[in-house]
Amino acid sequence: MDYFLELFFSGLTRGSIYALIALGYTMVYGIIELINFAHGEIYMIGAFTGLLVSGICSLLGFSLISTLCLAIVIAMVYAAAYGYTIEKIAYKPLRNAPRLSPLISAIGMSIFLQNYVLLAQTSEFVPFPNLIPDFKFMEPFEEFLGSSELVIIVVTAIAMILLTLFIKFTKIGKAMRATAQNRKMALLCGVNVDRVISVTFIIGSALAALGGVLIASHIGQINFFIGFIAGIKAFTAAVLGGIGSIPGAVLGGLILGWTESFATGYVSSDYEDVFAFCLLVIILIFRPAGILGKTNTQKV
Repeated sequence: MDYFLELFFSGLTRGSIYALIALGYTMVYGIIELINFAHGEIYMIGAFTGLLVSGICSLLGFSLISTLCLAIVIAMVYAAAYGYTIEKIAYKPLRNAPRLSPLISAIGMSIFLQNYVLLAQTSEFVPFPNLIPDFKFMEPFEEFLGSSELVIIVVTAIAMILLTLFIKFTKIGKAMRATAQNRKMALLCGVNVDRVISVTFIIGSALAALGGVLIASHIGQINFFIGFIAGIKAFTAAVLGGIGSIPGAVLGGLILGWTESFATGYVSSDYEDVFAFCLLVIILIFRPAGILGKTNTQKV
């Protein structure tokens, strides 16, 4: 039973990070129907920003909690600036272009950011300090749930709740829902669609950076390529849950995390990706729009 719980919470931790990144994919797709393949690199940049901030804070003698909070806040702001800039440079000029053009632009931006960090940092794995202290009250549960995993799960849950409240009750959140439902009609009703799209990229990028700092602190190392792997997994989670659906992104991330964790624990770590993508194929056969996705019907 302890082994099962260990795998369960390990999968919940993975799934939480996938869900944070998947939210960026699904929000952007829901607003402008674009797959932002550079989103994984924003996650990676957030992790490297957290590393730089934590190094400066350690030299200044900050506590672990203070360092973690500062690293998260600065990484989220920095990544949000990147997301905003990418949208203005790579996507906005192609908003009315054929759908293949912004897709190629997104892939190009992803490759550019990978090589930018490769040249600015290093191609080797870089150690990341553990910024999450061990909590004494977690000692009875440390066999299957560590302090860093608890923080990741709790912070992710809080971020999801705040995002849901933001979209449901704020003015800009209502504008985002209106734009996602019908962009042209929202524009005619006075919604500033450009601002809505920018805010969507900013929020998605900030959430990805949050996940980057948390998982880097948990794993203990990063390199320039971590964004590609995490981005592919998060995109899979978004499709699995129903891309364009925020609850679907969360559900897809959790299902993917648990699938990988249990496949690693009970079968082999060599097959975790095989099980994950087999599950995706099976679900999409029976639910082409994803678990919580809606199939668009066109009247003829």
